[in-house]
Amino acid sequence: MSALSAEFMAAREQKWRQHRERLITMSESSEEWKSSTKRETLLGLEQELDKLCKTAPPESAEYVKKELAGFRNLFSRFLRAKTTVDWKKIQPLPDHAIIAYNDLKMHDMDKAKIAERLNKLVVVKLNGGLGTSMGCKGPKSVISVRNDLTFLDLTMQQIQHLNRTYDVNVPLVLMNSFNTDEDTQKLLRKYANVRVDVHSFCQSKYPRIYKESHMPVPRNVTDNDLEGWYPPGHGNFYEAFYNSGLLDKFIDMGKQFCFLSNIDNMGATVDLSILNFVAQGTEGVEPEFVMEVTDKTRADVKGGTLIEYENRLMLLEIAQVPKDYVDEFKSVSKFRIFNTNNLWVRLDAIKRVVEKHELEMEVIVNPKHLERGVDVVQLETAAGAAIKNFKGSCGVNVPRSRFLPVKKTSDLLLLMSNLYDIDSGSLTLSSLRSFPTTPLVKLGSSFDKVKDYLARFQGIPDLLELDHLTVSGDVWFGKDVSLKGTVIIIANHGDRIDIPPGTILENKIVSGNLRILDH
Repeated sequence: MSALSAEFMAAREQKWRQHRERLITMSESSEEWKSSTKRETLLGLEQELDKLCKTAPPESAEYVKKELAGFRNLFSRFLRAKTTVDWKKIQPLPDHAIIAYNDLKMHDMDKAKIAERLNKLVVVKLNGGLGTSMGCKGPKSVISVRNDLTFLDLTMQQIQHLNRTYDVNVPLVLMNSFNTDEDTQKLLRKYANVRVDVHSFCQSKYPRIYKESHMPVPRNVTDNDLEGWYPPGHGNFYEAFYNSGLLDKFIDMGKQFCFLSNIDNMGATVDLSILNFVAQGTEGVEPEFVMEVTDKTRADVKGGTLIEYENRLMLLEIAQVPKDYVDEFKSVSKFRIFNTNNLWVRLDAIKRVVEKHELEMEVIVNPKHLERGVDVVQLETAAGAAIKNFKGSCGVNVPRSRFLPVKKTSDLLLLMSNLYDIDSGSLTLSSLRSFPTTPLVKLGSSFDKVKDYLARFQGIPDLLELDHLTVSGDVWFGKDVSLKGTVIIIANHGDRIDIPPGTILENKIVSGNLRILDH
């Protein structure tokens, strides 16, 4: 090599080295800048929270201080955490991670043994949601589901039936939010003569933060600015349950497990096979946390799923999925199960993870637009995300019948129909239906609110042989209508369709305008 070319190569190498060092310096300064701005943001928030704390009346100052300290910790985790997972780190679930429901053997337990198990159980229902999405005021739990019985009525009936059948004392605990607590307390008076010990506590009340500045929206804890506050998701259960004093109370009473579920999931009844598994485990290992999962259908593509991530079982929600992998996440073939939010957890384990600050649930960022015209963020956590913080955690793949949530009036239509039988507060698929799947029902926006939905049905149709129903536009149903197979009813804009009393529609498309008038 000539001296000239050697000199050229050395110069190029020197330039490349300088360029690389500059990139490293830029990267380091970029990271340093990010860290610095995060520190400043946290410091700014802490100062605002201190100001907020000082607006609390003396009698609630200690409580407010504890609440805002909880929010500060959540906000700090939000600043530290990555918003999405590293897709390459996701591993297939190990064989022992999910247990088939049919493999849970009861071994013909006698009534005394079942009673012994039940006396160690506490049933917790998540009761923080309002019925606003279905056009109702007050707690969602007071919406009538069947025979004028509400979610709360049916839950009370289920537990009273257990207590009477096995002569046990399974208590019911309601986790309310500041939105539902007052109304729920009034409603509970009517159950004074029901054989169920009812307890309730309130989950935390956290301030919403502005999307851009990340500073809290409310300026004062005593004003009635309800838009400025929010309940931080059901992941708040563990700490709120502990802080309420109920956790220690139940442990002192000899209770060992809790069964946690959404109050609007009519499939979430106490299951003796799962309770027995939680109590005795497998191969001498008692699981501290059991999540009920069920097989995905195309209607469930957004539901959280279980994965193995960094050698731990983890709940993966759609919000944590990188944009490029959302379609893969929704795939029924790759992620075959989803979380029903029916959770069984040991009480002593909850006490341990809270006291040792071992809970590290992923922070869910939920953007909202307030009526006053500003964009805000509320930080939430999901109860199922705690699965990675407990020992021996696993999932049980349960039948679809254990997941019957009521999120829309289309769900309500199914539960109010003859598709389901009701017995002691429990709804089960009718034995008269030839196949075990439930129909797919889509009702248009005219049916969104419960009041409008009920007005459009003179009677709930016979759905025993229905596969698929789509209704769109201004449609009204007479009494004793029967719908079978696939039925699609579409009223054009400005037109109205009346389905006459006694009509049987089987594999039919009804469109246009059909008006039945009295004469």
